[in-house]
Amino acid sequence: MTATVTKTDTDFFGHPKALVICFLTEMWERFSYYGMRALLIFYLTQHFLFSDQVAAGIFGSYISLVYITPVLGGIIADRYLGASKAVVLGALLLVAGHLGMALEGTQAVERLGTNGTEVIRDPFYLQVFYFSLGLIIVGVGFLKGNISTLVGSLYDREDPRRDGAYTLFYMGINLGSFLGAIICGFLLQYKGFSWGFGAAGIGMLAGLLVFLKGRHLFGDAGLPKEPEALKRKTVSGLSREWAIYAASLFAVVVCWQLMQSPEIVGGLLGISLLLAVGAVVFYSLTQCEPIDRDRMLVCLFLMSYQVIFWSLFEQTASSLSLMTDRNVDRVLFGFEIPAAAFQSINAFFIITLAPLFNFLWIALARRGWEPSTPAKFALSLIQLGLGFLLLVYGASLATDPTQVAVIWIVLLYLLHTTGELCISPVGLSMTSRLSVPGVVGMMMGCWFLASAAGNYVSGTIAAMTGSDTVGGEIVDPAAALQTYMDVYQTAGLYSIAAGLLALVIVPIIKHYMHDA
Repeated sequence: MTATVTKTDTDFFGHPKALVICFLTEMWERFSYYGMRALLIFYLTQHFLFSDQVAAGIFGSYISLVYITPVLGGIIADRYLGASKAVVLGALLLVAGHLGMALEGTQAVERLGTNGTEVIRDPFYLQVFYFSLGLIIVGVGFLKGNISTLVGSLYDREDPRRDGAYTLFYMGINLGSFLGAIICGFLLQYKGFSWGFGAAGIGMLAGLLVFLKGRHLFGDAGLPKEPEALKRKTVSGLSREWAIYAASLFAVVVCWQLMQSPEIVGGLLGISLLLAVGAVVFYSLTQCEPIDRDRMLVCLFLMSYQVIFWSLFEQTASSLSLMTDRNVDRVLFGFEIPAAAFQSINAFFIITLAPLFNFLWIALARRGWEPSTPAKFALSLIQLGLGFLLLVYGASLATDPTQVAVIWIVLLYLLHTTGELCISPVGLSMTSRLSVPGVVGMMMGCWFLASAAGNYVSGTIAAMTGSDTVGGEIVDPAAALQTYMDVYQTAGLYSIAAGLLALVIVPIIKHYMHDA
């Protein structure tokens, strides 16, 4: 007989022991994801020799699909598989995808053809690359939202520990991100892409083993609502459970093809957004009591802030990574830091600052001074914009028109991190708190869908910073730096303006949250 999770379990620093399993599973999953992501833009521009603009389009499509699929993963887990089985399925797909990325193949070459310079790429390994991305996209879809849902299942809706739990959980995410970017970045620098991608695959395997070892701690949480229904035969002759597994492989094939047609992804994302918003609005208006209806609609509205936030924040792994490689003085004490390793700075700040934010929210709450969720979201946009403007200011002080001092990129990451801590863990907690219990998985999927929209737009913004390259090397570093700064200055000003507007409407949003 399966034990039920005790909501008052405080064995782990005031939190349930099962939170440790969520923490470690997500830590290793993020190790693999962010380790691979730290290398991806360089893999596209330096190994396959895609232009900055094309690489940004592929990158934006990939990270947007990574955030679209949790919508489907959440719905399937809510209605059929349960969160626990969905996490295992996602982890298996992720292990295969990350290890597939380690099959590097031969590097692309540029040659002069009849129509000018053309790039010759090995078609087999290019398809292996796209297929591996497909496995990762679907794997994240089943794992990402559902492991977050499992965290929420450990607490009652009004439990004051929820924000703290998600902040601790977010530390696990960023511990994995920090280690992944550092380890995979240095492996890229000294061993090559296959070593970096291989390390990401091993990290995901560790996450799967941790979850399998500790899944009993969740008790009934995360189990299928109707276990017997999974055994029923479908028209295909397979049981419903195995039909879901077969459909997930079909989804991998679809994503494999979509990665080769980034322009289609934008249309798919737009349709997904309309359907998701329509479904939530319809459910809220027809199935919810007035208070739950208002909370669901507020939750949906606040998710729109993510589009702005992530479209700018996600420059980290695309245009900011390329700028760091090309236009930041990375030599410290005679040692050149790999550009990919700079993506660990954000994670380092989160690991060090998340506990402080956790204690800060608790201390402010005791005095009645804690900012509301919509106020925290507004502050996140303002800090994001200030980070970009600081970088632009630092570039204006440089004596070398092609180089920016490393301190300014670090300060940008600091402000972006404090902004992230005001929106991401708070948003996860908000989604599980404001959502009707029966559709938490779907609403978590919508949260990540909003992130997908921001990530797709981030690719468009990154493409604006593109400069001419030859063999993966920039042609005019000074002109490239100026282009980066022009785009970042505009981004910073827009982000601050959006944040100030969001502050103005905080009282209205709070009214419809009904003190949740």
